[in-house]
Amino acid sequence: MAVRIRFARHGLRNRPMFHIVAMNARNKRDGKPLETLGAFNPHPNMNERAKHITLDFARTKYWLGVGAQPTDGVRFLLERAGLLPPRPLYPNVRRSAAAAAATQGN
Repeated sequence: MAVRIRFARHGLRNRPMFHIVAMNARNKRDGKPLETLGAFNPHPNMNERAKHITLDFARTKYWLGVGAQPTDGVRFLLERAGLLPPRPLYPNVRRSAAAAAATQGN
């Protein structure tokens, strides 16, 4: 069973609120999750001017450890929280032959 860590949309029309869930990849977006890991409110609180994220670090680390793949949006939040290493800025840039030879020569 392929497990994904992704958003499940809740809330009102034009005022979404997302739960961060571990779910079978073949289930619907708002289907029954295996486990709810946290919540994300993309609308900033006007008093604090901050978006609120709640996340269960221990359970998220567990699901990542057993092979769950995060979606792009969840991956961004997990990178910001420090649970995943940041992706390279330029993943498709090829190194020159001189730079590759220099690193292999060491």
